[in-house]
Amino acid sequence: MVDDGGWDRWSLWIWSDPAEVRARLAAGADPNSPTVRPLHAAAEWGSAEVVAELAARVDNIDVEYDGRTALWVAVQAGKPDTARVLVAAGADPWRPMMAGWSPGRLSLAGPTPDLFPTPPDGQGLSPAEVAAAAEARRLVGVLGDLHYEGLSLCCVSGVDAAEAVRRLGATTLEYDDPEAVGEHFEDDSLSDAALLTVGVTDVPGGCVVCQPWAYGASTPVVSQLLSAGTVCYAMYANPKSGNQGSICRDGRFDGWDLHPGGGWSAAGDPADDILRTYLHRHKAIAYCCAYADLRPTDPRPFGHTPDRWVRLPQRDYWKHTD
Repeated sequence: MVDDGGWDRWSLWIWSDPAEVRARLAAGADPNSPTVRPLHAAAEWGSAEVVAELAARVDNIDVEYDGRTALWVAVQAGKPDTARVLVAAGADPWRPMMAGWSPGRLSLAGPTPDLFPTPPDGQGLSPAEVAAAAEARRLVGVLGDLHYEGLSLCCVSGVDAAEAVRRLGATTLEYDDPEAVGEHFEDDSLSDAALLTVGVTDVPGGCVVCQPWAYGASTPVVSQLLSAGTVCYAMYANPKSGNQGSICRDGRFDGWDLHPGGGWSAAGDPADDILRTYLHRHKAIAYCCAYADLRPTDPRPFGHTPDRWVRLPQRDYWKHTD
């Protein structure tokens, strides 16, 4: 049986309940529990008051769990008040971790760049990182609050819509009312005609292939055909299980069953992906675009008014060669 350090039957709500946390601590719960990591859990899910209570009791406020300190967790979770409490308790905002990023340097790219005092030499953002942060703010603003449940897409870097249609072997469809196409297929989303119909739209940096009603744009063969000589990021916003992403580079998959916009970097992730994950937290479509270096100027590519509707040829789109 795993020793939970006296935090048995805990749930997320307790990290916002100072009285409950104090009661558990008084009963002998371990603030340093290596299985529960109370300070990290509170930094992500709880209140600044609970974090202050735990910070006063831990042996090492900068202990790392899965490559990150509690202060890192607070910054990445977008909880500036909690971050200030941790720094006041002695946490180091400029301690390098996660591919060399520190909590302080990460915060410089986010919505509270003045969260900590002026960084020491070498801890500022590079010009490329400043540009990435500015583009992320623009992109998130442009896309707004898209409703994308059930949508699939493939963001293709460096390939225009005409070339994408050629690679897919697709046929352009002509409609008097293009917007009505999506409305029609929404009611019959899993028919052969619906699954083989996708929208293709030119955007700065490449193109977007999208199917607003089902998974057809994110199937493996679509990614393999589109990624020849380049990279694409595909996603299906599965209503049952959440966002499912994949990366295909020159016909071979670099990643599968990913969670774009999930908000958390993993130990061992490269530095640029750590920044991308932070900048597009809970913004799945923006993350997909950013990975493929696409810079759409409006949300149209992800709705019912793409540049063109096309019909894919009949084939097994799940039988990939990788």
